[in-house]
Amino acid sequence: MIHQYKASLPGTKAFVRIYQAKASTTLYALHLFLQNDFSFAPDQQVIFRSVNNAGKPVHEYGLFDMGHGSMDQVRLESLHQKGILTIHYVFDIFKGRYLILQFEEMAEEIPRKIYPRTVMEQGGDPDQFREERLPIDVNEEFDSE
Repeated sequence: MIHQYKASLPGTKAFVRIYQAKASTTLYALHLFLQNDFSFAPDQQVIFRSVNNAGKPVHEYGLFDMGHGSMDQVRLESLHQKGILTIHYVFDIFKGRYLILQFEEMAEEIPRKIYPRTVMEQGGDPDQFREERLPIDVNEEFDSE
């Protein structure tokens, strides 16, 4: 099965991407895809955060296990099975800038297509090093679950 996610930036309505990835895709493989898609520097630290319905961070997934698995251990299907429908791809840890990835739907795999893939894009790519909006608080408190 294919998982479809809508990507957006907080406070920016001009930016939207629709991504599709196999259910077995790891967060690390998704990170490499996003890094390439946005031409982000490969030497910058990034993390994924799962968030609850209120938008509060619940878990963090880094290159190293931070208590809930590392990026290369966590698959999209396991997040979906746990009811995690929104993840943040934090591409600027120091300023707290992130991409919101909201699960939209399951789709059938299309033969001869390479996944992950971009299905739709609108707006320019975010600049990893230039902040265009006010910083997001990187010291948000985590909900305990």
